[in-house]
Amino acid sequence: MPKSKVDLYAAIRRDAKGGMSLRALMRKYGVGYETVQKALISAMPEPRKKMEPRETRLDPYKPVIDGILTADLTAPRKQRHTVKRIYDRLLDEHGADISYQMVRGYVAARRQEIRLEAGKGVVDAFVPQTHRPGAEAEVDFGDVTVKLAGELVTCYLFAFRMSYSGKAVHRIFASAGQEAFFEGHVHALNVLGGVPTGKVRYDNLRAAVAQVLGLSRRRVEAERWTAFRSHYGLEAFYCQPGIRGAHEKGGVEGQIGWFRRNHLVPVPEVDTLADLNAMIDRWDQEDDNRRIRSRTHTIGEYFATEQPLLAPLPEDPFETGRLSTPRVDRYSQICVRMNRYSVPVRLIGRTVRVMLHASELVVYDGREEVARHERLIARGATRLELDHYLEALIRKPGALPGATALDQARAAGRFTPIHDAWWQASVKAHGERDGTRALIEVLLLSRHLPHEHLVTGLAAALQSGALTSDAVALEARKAADADTEPDETPPPAPSSQNGHVPLPAAVRARLPPDKRPLPSVAPYDQLLRLRRPDHNI
Repeated sequence: MPKSKVDLYAAIRRDAKGGMSLRALMRKYGVGYETVQKALISAMPEPRKKMEPRETRLDPYKPVIDGILTADLTAPRKQRHTVKRIYDRLLDEHGADISYQMVRGYVAARRQEIRLEAGKGVVDAFVPQTHRPGAEAEVDFGDVTVKLAGELVTCYLFAFRMSYSGKAVHRIFASAGQEAFFEGHVHALNVLGGVPTGKVRYDNLRAAVAQVLGLSRRRVEAERWTAFRSHYGLEAFYCQPGIRGAHEKGGVEGQIGWFRRNHLVPVPEVDTLADLNAMIDRWDQEDDNRRIRSRTHTIGEYFATEQPLLAPLPEDPFETGRLSTPRVDRYSQICVRMNRYSVPVRLIGRTVRVMLHASELVVYDGREEVARHERLIARGATRLELDHYLEALIRKPGALPGATALDQARAAGRFTPIHDAWWQASVKAHGERDGTRALIEVLLLSRHLPHEHLVTGLAAALQSGALTSDAVALEARKAADADTEPDETPPPAPSSQNGHVPLPAAVRARLPPDKRPLPSVAPYDQLLRLRRPDHNI
């Protein structure tokens, strides 16, 4: 027997063409006269008729629910009916014998239909767009988790994506502030080799937008962002606020997710963000060889045709850092963005200039750079440099063992176990105060000698029992001289013993004879005959 109705119709039509009568077809396939006639008229069976929906206990109350949903269209947003409230009203006001699941299913399907009927809803549809080469781009931040120096921290991935080619440039920063926003742009534009000539799409991040004016596209921009755009000639297009505008820059939204899944899984483990960004630069270059979906060419091939169409970069750089002028407190610290950083103690009580960048901050006293710190990620944290407190510690050596700067130097590996061993030996030999002071004098040498040479000098001095800063300096310079290789081959040594180039033979022939006696050490022999007087009684 045929497996389906289509197979049944095909078999009936085949046998009918072979001359089989209608009665024989009915008998062979066990069907009625009407079925045989339908098979001979059409090879395709008629579609099955849909059953009329059964009546439910909710049917009498559907007009009531429709009225409630229609009234909600003009009600305040936070005072509209929930499914639970509609269900409760049907029970209390109409005595309905219905279940909550019946109301929930009807409201879920009917609410959007009523909005569309009233002209207040829109169909969720996306219109394909065509992007001109070199004209449009999209920018966004995405949060990522990184194991930085052994600690899990949340960082921020900046992405600048060209809409035509799909070429994307990424950078990871400790924050998503305006400094990172600017530095990400500068890095991306330098990598791309130009500026898009059309619109660059942004969401309403605080680094660029100070205020959103109602439901319109108008924005009050941050002043520094306006200056930055003017400097590079960027034309900004701001998406709708919130999730409603995410699809307006869907290219970079998807790009961040793709990059995170393909390059940042598993969680990367690095010592510094600079190491991670070096890896990201390499990944960006490798991604030029991939194809996006069903495109016929790679990202790099599309970008090769797009890059010459970009506008040229400005010649003068833009200062991306933020300038502030904090005052140095009595702990030789300054407060920047709710974090504290150390400066040299000689600046206590003075006002300094701080240039805050995305990954570091630089402190200036006038035009002189006096401190440079890696920017802290968490708020309320402190970063101290032991070198900044040495002038105070040389006068107060007893404050060194409990100094916070010393703990941070140990954690960072700047104060090594060799330092501790030399310190203990020095304290044992010279006492607590003088031994600690000798260590501080050694630490002051790090301003003139490389750290690795100073550690080598400490180890050599400790092995020989020389527990003075002068001995450490001597050993450190020996290590530095041993590591230094001359760039050029030294000139050949002069032939004469006194280091001077000998005179030509013609000149020596005209010189008068030298009648001076040869030097002798005989007068000094008398010193050997002198005996040390014996003072023992």
